[in-house]
Amino acid sequence: MPTLPEICEIVTARAKGRIKGTVCLDMPDLGTLFVDETGAVVSDQKAEITLTAKSDVFSNIVNGSQNPATAFMTGKLKVDGNPMRALKIGEILSTDP
Repeated sequence: MPTLPEICEIVTARAKGRIKGTVCLDMPDLGTLFVDETGAVVSDQKAEITLTAKSDVFSNIVNGSQNPATAFMTGKLKVDGNPMRALKIGEILSTDP
């Protein structure tokens, strides 16, 4: 299982300069990341969109083995906020800049 700092590092590389607004990645089994255009930090700050899933789901999304839309449709990924923006964020997190 990946660590929170490992996921944070990958998300920062993908999100920096590409994410518009704020996103919270909530992993109940590991911790919470706050993401904006500057990257990701370990924090439980409020965000415009919150994505909730187990850490292995986020790990699979960022390594490309889990499609974020499929994770959402199968209930592995929960979205609090605009689902269309959440899917765009999922695309950004699952692809190299």
